[in-house]
Amino acid sequence: MDAPRTRVVRRPVHGVLLIDKPLGMTSNQALQKAKWLLRAEKAGHTGTLDPLASGVLPLCFGAATKFSQIQLEAPKTYEAVALLGVTTSTGDAEGEVLERKPVDLAALGPERLAAVQAQFTGPIRQVPPMHSALKKDGKALYEYARAGLTVERAPRDVTIHALNLALTQTDQAQAAIKMIVTCSKGTYIRTLGEDIGAVLGCGAHLVFLRRLDTGGIGVQRCLTLEQLEALDDGARLARLEPPDVLLAAHARVTLDNDNAGRFLSGMRRRGHWEDAAAVAVYGDQPRVLLGVGHVQGGELIPDRLLSPLEIQQIIETLPRATACGPTEAP
Repeated sequence: MDAPRTRVVRRPVHGVLLIDKPLGMTSNQALQKAKWLLRAEKAGHTGTLDPLASGVLPLCFGAATKFSQIQLEAPKTYEAVALLGVTTSTGDAEGEVLERKPVDLAALGPERLAAVQAQFTGPIRQVPPMHSALKKDGKALYEYARAGLTVERAPRDVTIHALNLALTQTDQAQAAIKMIVTCSKGTYIRTLGEDIGAVLGCGAHLVFLRRLDTGGIGVQRCLTLEQLEALDDGARLARLEPPDVLLAAHARVTLDNDNAGRFLSGMRRRGHWEDAAAVAVYGDQPRVLLGVGHVQGGELIPDRLLSPLEIQQIIETLPRATACGPTEAP
């Protein structure tokens, strides 16, 4: 007879866990593993990272889930390797080979790569790949692709903020292009690799993808799930960053207790603040995040607020959250 399974007693956990996601694991699998290890009640991630990609994956718990969309919109930096001379059905190593072409290495000198690099830097248009989760008529594109169907996709405008291309080789000594890409939300690195291969005249597909940074959060700050699992409970909780780690680009405003209470009730506050589209708002004593808003015409307008219970739990369980960020006096 099987032994009864031990029921995990969930608890309120508030903060952001910076995970270095391994290859072969979905973002949701990584989230559920971390949620189980932390015994957290509520969790979410900040946008999926493909199973074939590794790297930075911020996981949000409790109050931090209210700001996950902000990280989803943030620029991201990737390191990728595109194998030259081979195109596949998926744009990566999992797909079927569609075509092979010779690679003229003599034509891929620094000047040629610099020209291609310039061509793909700045605003560009991409046709989303069929093997993606984008939906058409309520159905994910990859569902059409698995059925052997190709449907029309409208090009999407994205921005490549920075791009560096260098000729390299794979482990099998095959010619490849190494790419370091900083890009806007919605950019498909697989498609970028394919498009660069097409311009070079030989085709290409992605064989390596790693996210190095998202919204200023670098991979060097992350830990693996194995490292998290090896820690005891207290050490796991200590690896949580406060929720405002997702708000690094926000201006800061600190309110006294009276104004903080009114702000939390949804009331606008007036002060000598410059207009700002994104503001992280803190209470003064103790110093703790209250929510986010924006300033217009000297008015601080609430946009997304923490609940009083969440704030109290943060004060009790994450005391370092009471001393985060520089003070901005009203």
